[in-house]
Amino acid sequence: MAPDGNLEILMAAYQGGDFGAATALIEQLSPKLHRFFVGQGASREDADDILQETWLLLHKVRHTYRTGAPVMPWFYGIARHVRVNQYRKTNRVALHEERVETPSELPAPAAETPGATDAIAELLAPLPESQREVIVMLKVAGMSLEEVARATSSTVGSVKQKAHRGYERLRERLTAMGLAQGRRGGLS
Repeated sequence: MAPDGNLEILMAAYQGGDFGAATALIEQLSPKLHRFFVGQGASREDADDILQETWLLLHKVRHTYRTGAPVMPWFYGIARHVRVNQYRKTNRVALHEERVETPSELPAPAAETPGATDAIAELLAPLPESQREVIVMLKVAGMSLEEVARATSSTVGSVKQKAHRGYERLRERLTAMGLAQGRRGGLS
């Protein structure tokens, strides 16, 4: 896996028609984007669909990337846009669907073994979406404050504030669960 600095080079090559660079970008960024979607509360299946939609849109708008600009905020900005659109679409569809009871003779679906991503999503679920989104970008995707600000179309100060409030809520939740180790030893 190439370091993040090479992402800008790969993106420039992709814009120039190098589909080997596109493959390298997909291989490097898909796991991060997938974790971002799951961290935002999407099921693994929904995250797969949103990821596919994201790559389709990225391919379509790749010409809008400014060569030399950091690529991570650009990717996450588009991923965020696709996720929000998918959320709106799902809600519109849900308004027009009727709930159908499943017959009792059908076996219950087997439960998935929860992984680390599921645990993170569960831990972050009670947070407001804006705080959850910022924390996932900062801590799961490893983006900088400036990159998150660019991806969310907000200021660095706003990102810091959302992250701080989210950390405080998480700290309170972990303390209530008996898992926090104090201000410095727990979440930072």
